[in-house]
Amino acid sequence: MESLDATELDSPEGRLACAIAQAPAGTACEAEAQLYRLLAPRVRRYGLRHLRDSQAAADLMQHVLAFTIEQLRARAVREPARVLSFVLGTCRMTVTDLRRTEGRRNELLERYAASLPQADIHIAPRLDHQRVADCLQRLAERERSVLVLTFYDDQPSEVVGTQLGLSSANVRVIRHRGLDKMRRCVDAGRVRA
Repeated sequence: MESLDATELDSPEGRLACAIAQAPAGTACEAEAQLYRLLAPRVRRYGLRHLRDSQAAADLMQHVLAFTIEQLRARAVREPARVLSFVLGTCRMTVTDLRRTEGRRNELLERYAASLPQADIHIAPRLDHQRVADCLQRLAERERSVLVLTFYDDQPSEVVGTQLGLSSANVRVIRHRGLDKMRRCVDAGRVRA
């Protein structure tokens, strides 16, 4: 095993990585947060340079840093003081995998794109508003009140329960049953009481 440079041992990233690796898993939260803050801009710049996409760079940053912290917690990084080398290697491998996956996807699209059916995204299912209103009127008063307060007034279960004198758990049960009756009514044109 190679000896570590004094600069690597003295780097803030190296010290933080060693602290994370030496602590019981998940107990060095502050050191993990500091390490993340120190490494995130570097990994993001690497992603921008190699992926040329800000969203892909942000995804790379999140993936690489989460992986690094997981590996430090599991004590799977041989030399935690050299965390920068580990992160750079992880960035390289991840970008290589992304490019390989993208290449495969593009190759498959080129090969099979002509045979894929096109979906018409402009056709949205129509909702028969009159049928929904009729089905809502057929519900029992309590079920109707719960559904209207929940979905029309956008009230949480606790507020609906307070207004109707019910527990929030009872509101959820009534709402579930009412939605089931509404669904069956809209689908079949009748409510089974």
